[in-house]
Amino acid sequence: MVDFFQEVEDLTKNLVGIPSVNTAPGQETAIAGYIHQYYAELEYFKNYPERNILQPTTGDLLERHNAISYIKGTKQGGSDQTIILLGHIDTVGIEDFRDFSDYATKPDQLPAILKEHFSLSQEVLDDIESGRYMFGRGALDMKAGVAGHMVLMKHFSRHPEQLCGNLIAIHECDEESGSKGILSALDLLVELSEREGFDYIAAINADYSTNHTPDDQNVYVYHGSIGKLLPTISVFGKEAHVGQSFAAFDPNLLIAMVTRQVSLNPIMSDQAKGETTLPPISLKQADQKEKYTVQTALNALAYYNVFSHGRTPSEVLDLFRDQVIIAYDETIELLQQRYDAYCQMAGIEQSQLPWKTRVYTWEELAEELTEQSSEFPKELEKFKHDLHEKDRAMDMRMFSHEVVKFAWKKRADTSPGLVIHFGGIYNARVETMPESDNDKRLLDSVAQAIESIQPQAKRSIKTRLFYPYISDASFLAVSDDVASLKRLELNMPSYGTKYIHELDKILQIDVPIVNIGTFGKDGHMLTERVDKWHSFQNVPNISYQTILKLLD
Repeated sequence: MVDFFQEVEDLTKNLVGIPSVNTAPGQETAIAGYIHQYYAELEYFKNYPERNILQPTTGDLLERHNAISYIKGTKQGGSDQTIILLGHIDTVGIEDFRDFSDYATKPDQLPAILKEHFSLSQEVLDDIESGRYMFGRGALDMKAGVAGHMVLMKHFSRHPEQLCGNLIAIHECDEESGSKGILSALDLLVELSEREGFDYIAAINADYSTNHTPDDQNVYVYHGSIGKLLPTISVFGKEAHVGQSFAAFDPNLLIAMVTRQVSLNPIMSDQAKGETTLPPISLKQADQKEKYTVQTALNALAYYNVFSHGRTPSEVLDLFRDQVIIAYDETIELLQQRYDAYCQMAGIEQSQLPWKTRVYTWEELAEELTEQSSEFPKELEKFKHDLHEKDRAMDMRMFSHEVVKFAWKKRADTSPGLVIHFGGIYNARVETMPESDNDKRLLDSVAQAIESIQPQAKRSIKTRLFYPYISDASFLAVSDDVASLKRLELNMPSYGTKYIHELDKILQIDVPIVNIGTFGKDGHMLTERVDKWHSFQNVPNISYQTILKLLD
């Protein structure tokens, strides 16, 4: 085992000390600049400065950068085989530190501040006393992983003769929000495959993980990655004065019923190869009234996080639609029951309410409107273009809702209804396929690396198949069929304006992926902390051995 510990620890502390909150002006570029300078001071990159790149993001409203560097191995004359090292440099915010946010990026001082000014669990207090953990925003997610990759790049820059192939390290911004970093990096990866002849054979991500269950003492290496979709519902009701409430169709009630049906419902958990995703959960639900009135809401919006291991976007859409229809049917039944009970109480003659279950996908609505008017596609594209130009910073999910709302108003039938669409970016599932030569090589190399490190690891290192926390690794491989991805595009109102899933570019990369990442506790929380021995010593050594075996 190579002694990486002290160097990775020191570098992690330096990286944590540079605030890099996602979208905070200048911060993501500042840390990218630090990493770029770190490489610039190495002899290898003084000789090959063109291999050390500070890349601006493309199509981004903010000025942000990736730090990307590559080394060409010389063993046996070198080869085109190339491994991608992946890690993000941005973090979530520091608001949870309240008046002590200045200490969020000071690992040496933070534990004392936490003990003095915050109520901590006994587990956190014990971890502070143990000295086994480094605290600080981004220490776990995932600056320790980035530091490990930087130290590996430094090592191989001094010993390119160890590599029969190439290493490229992508330290990307914007992982915590819109993935502008990795989407921009795809352009460079494609360019290098054409200019340098790079043949990408594997990607090693270093994103964080934590205990699989509360009492789990193992640490994990993950093959592949979980998929994430954001099914969204735009609901259009029938307004009325609150004094005539049964004349209204309240979109808030329908959304509440959909959330009741979908949120944390295991029927929508996905199982593949013995592993099960968490069920969906609501991430937003709200009507779109801008101010108080006694008129009921006209339209409302909700979206839900849905994970996938094996399901395609098309399958997720169909399953989600089934659950929405159940909720819509139950809403109509409930409204009629309550109206009947009210009529009986008030001595009013009962009648049948007019509401019907009307559920569209965005694709179906667009097709109906195109049949209604051949001019609709042009009108739609003009609306999307004008809306985007008017407010380029508009949230993608709200943009999608506005597009759907524009289309809904074009319908000849003004009855209430609901439109299902995909409101957010697509994090593709990545499934390891042992029958593939590249996948098998990576699986075997990682297994051998773990075996060699295990005796000194101080923890039991296990493997699982799907990295469970969402990562930019989703943009380096394609496991879904192209037809399913086409249906994703057709059901994404913002597609082509706010977002494009760069399938052609991803297919040119399309590598098996392993997450050999940091381990700790409480990612994205006040008490975020990284296990020092595993993250500073085991992780870079497992990656080091894996690289040597793949590029032997």
